[in-house]
Amino acid sequence: MNLVKEHAAFDVETIRKDFPILKRKINGKPLVYFDNAATSQTPQQVIDVIVDYYSNYNANIHRGVHSLSQEATDAYEQSRQKIQKHFNAAHSHEIIFTSGTTHGINLVASGFSSLLKVGDEILVSALEHHSNIVPWQMLCERTGAELKVIPMNEAGELILSEFDALLNENTKLVFVNHISNALGTINPIEYIIEKAHAYGAAVLVDGAQSCPHLKPDVQKLNVDFYVCSAHKICGPTGIGMLYGKEKWLKALPPYQGGGEMIAEVTFEKTSYADLPHKFEAGTPNVCGGIAFGAALDYMNAIGFNAIAKYEQELLSYATGKLSEIEGMKIYGTAKEKTSVISFNVGNIHPYDIGTILDKMGIAVRTGHHCAQPIMDYYQIPGTIRASFMFYNTKEEIDVFIAALKKAIMMLS
Repeated sequence: MNLVKEHAAFDVETIRKDFPILKRKINGKPLVYFDNAATSQTPQQVIDVIVDYYSNYNANIHRGVHSLSQEATDAYEQSRQKIQKHFNAAHSHEIIFTSGTTHGINLVASGFSSLLKVGDEILVSALEHHSNIVPWQMLCERTGAELKVIPMNEAGELILSEFDALLNENTKLVFVNHISNALGTINPIEYIIEKAHAYGAAVLVDGAQSCPHLKPDVQKLNVDFYVCSAHKICGPTGIGMLYGKEKWLKALPPYQGGGEMIAEVTFEKTSYADLPHKFEAGTPNVCGGIAFGAALDYMNAIGFNAIAKYEQELLSYATGKLSEIEGMKIYGTAKEKTSVISFNVGNIHPYDIGTILDKMGIAVRTGHHCAQPIMDYYQIPGTIRASFMFYNTKEEIDVFIAALKKAIMMLS
């Protein structure tokens, strides 16, 4: 059921009214939410879809002949089709519902356990989140394949000449995020995909950070696998998507066994269901899947071009204001980046600044952001990360800057 109405034009004040949580006060101060790279907030339109599901047609799907089950099944599969259309996948069965980005990556890593051998090589970038590092290390331990790293430079950009040098006939898989969660760098995935394919390697792109800010076209990209999480895209937690080319999804074995993913079960042998159900064992997050589609409806109603343009204005404005602060060090100065700023001030520990900002109602993220190799590269324990979405404002940035200056003064 589509409860999302289209916005007539991009008006941030009108958009902000869609988000109930933005009316909250934290420690007596109006909430300024700049932790969007971790989790975006959820508009009332999506909340209404969730409430509508549990109020009116909560049921298990695919197996029931009764009306509630059929209604839930229709809404769930319609959401899969919305996701297919949004990412321009060739087929709806190339969209696999997962619990999130991490689940999708692990599903692919598990599948390739039977396809790799000693002597094979897989490449991962230096800019990855731990969820796009650890599963591949585990895969190498299981198969004897070797993990190699595409290095980065001081600006937080991948060194493409080094990537070119790493590629060879033994390269089977390449993994890279579309956008770095820690630095905001937009990686040249078109180049990476084309070069990898020239050597016959498959490519998985972690789109967790890109999908809130742009609209990937998986067919145009010619990517083999693309993963993302709904909770980064104004949707609920606990639901995500794995896109895989049909040929790869057919080649990979199931990730989990159980109900739904079977065609026929006997104690002698089990045959598996067709795509996408082959990879969707057990009762799914029905409501989450439906709400995922509603979240995409909401963001498409605003328009990704308008979102990108406005968020770039926020990024430029905040970068300028932060750069005026004495002792400021911004990490990640790539020419192509999205609305994420990681920084430190002098020798002040990021956690201390984050704690004081919270007292003033401002939510930022501090630490290594599940990207510890990046912090090791810069030889720092972590950063303060401010990440913006289309419902944030320049006025909020001004409040943030004033609070940051106060925190620095208190800690100096």
